[in-house]
Amino acid sequence: MASHPPPEDKEQSEHEEIHVSSGGVQAYTDDDDCENRRPLLLRAPASAECYSISAAVFPFFFPALGGLLYGYDIGATSGATISLKSSTFSGTTWYNLSSVQTGLVVSGSLYGALIGSVLAYTIADFLGRRKELILASISYLIGALLTAVAPNFAIMVVGRFLYGIGIGLAMHAAPMYIAETAPSQIRGMLISLKEFFIVLGMLLGYIAGNLYVEVVSGWRYMYVSSTPLCLIMGVGMCWLPSSPRWLLLCAIQGKGNLPDTKENATRCLCRLRGQASPDLVSEQIDLILEELSYIDQEKQASFGEIFQGKCLKAMIIGCGLVFFQQVTGQPSVLYYAATIFQSAGFSGASDATRVSILLGVLKLIMTGVAVLVVDRLGRRPLLIGGVSGITVALFLLSSYYTLLKDASYVAVIALLLYVGCYQLSFGPIGWLMISEVFPLRLRGRGLGVAVLVNFASNALVTFAFSPLEDLIGTGALFSGFGVIAVASLAFIFWIVPETKGLTLEEIEASL
Repeated sequence: MASHPPPEDKEQSEHEEIHVSSGGVQAYTDDDDCENRRPLLLRAPASAECYSISAAVFPFFFPALGGLLYGYDIGATSGATISLKSSTFSGTTWYNLSSVQTGLVVSGSLYGALIGSVLAYTIADFLGRRKELILASISYLIGALLTAVAPNFAIMVVGRFLYGIGIGLAMHAAPMYIAETAPSQIRGMLISLKEFFIVLGMLLGYIAGNLYVEVVSGWRYMYVSSTPLCLIMGVGMCWLPSSPRWLLLCAIQGKGNLPDTKENATRCLCRLRGQASPDLVSEQIDLILEELSYIDQEKQASFGEIFQGKCLKAMIIGCGLVFFQQVTGQPSVLYYAATIFQSAGFSGASDATRVSILLGVLKLIMTGVAVLVVDRLGRRPLLIGGVSGITVALFLLSSYYTLLKDASYVAVIALLLYVGCYQLSFGPIGWLMISEVFPLRLRGRGLGVAVLVNFASNALVTFAFSPLEDLIGTGALFSGFGVIAVASLAFIFWIVPETKGLTLEEIEASL
């Protein structure tokens, strides 16, 4: 059950505000501006959500397929580029790709994801989370088919861009839909499980690459293999109900009749909670409406508002996490994986696809561990512990490339430590936190900015890595990543709150 702060004596707490800090839920005095939020935060535990596990499966599964398709693209593309550039197995007359053309194939979906993130800024509030995911599945499907049947390089790049737009939309809407429909008691587990699906998709993509890399036109099979999942995601999202929180927000903002919308939201929440009592569902709807009335959500959100007040706090937390998630070197460390395994003398190290499968299995296992413990240990302990391990791993990698070049085992240990700790911390928790901290009225736009920061910083690290490596050397570059990891650790310790067990409304009121 969700944990709630105990009710306080009315006279004693007349000027108190309850807020989330690094240590959890605390109280402090003499802040009249937040007086409106006191009733929600002081509510007794009786309002905890009731739910059925079976009913929670599909509202998680179909949106999470958007993450799996993102991961699959990463894995499949690593094998597709090998197949596409092979004179023997390409099956095309345009296999002799330049480094720029190869870069467009690899990063085309990343550019598309940046475009999708920009589009998502308004789509989520205009169409809703469910329809945005339907649109993402269509973009995935068209992009995958166009890439797979591409008669020339230009059509292939267009397909990669369209698939990337689907990534941008899905990675924006999926955590938001899951967060707004999941019971608070298992919200952390479900959103973290979406990261598990991303890693599972990567592993499936690596396996597909390994299967088809020596088949003529194998790259076409790698990309077309994702189309059944695109269809399942689209049909599933058509069947799922809309987010009750989004429906109520629209009604509060004058986009619908409130009594009718409230009835519709109640039906949607009943479907999402399964065997939960209709009375308890109605109570939860009333609580959401009550919080919406406390926090003055009637007017449309403007661009400037996402950089003001509590949304600014949420923006600092969310964008800071996804920024550090990338600039601590995650794309670059994996870039060196095959080289490190080769230097250690592993028998299959010369085959990049097999090395990728090995790392994919490790990532899957560690993400599974994070999923199992995130709602018991909390977000902050996993972040602090995992990022501490990332910091150690980065300095070990730096020492290998500068001082310990003959000790290849140091590099292998550092690589495995980095991958494992990343999947315990930044990997799942980054996406979890950005889906929790933004206020409902600004959640679509705030999360859109956070997703844009994620993909933009990914692109920054990916494209700046080689020039920086030539300029200062590999060892110094990994030391730089280590220093950034130390800064991210300080950011987590002082800025990032604990949200374990709180409803979205309680998190919003606490900021």
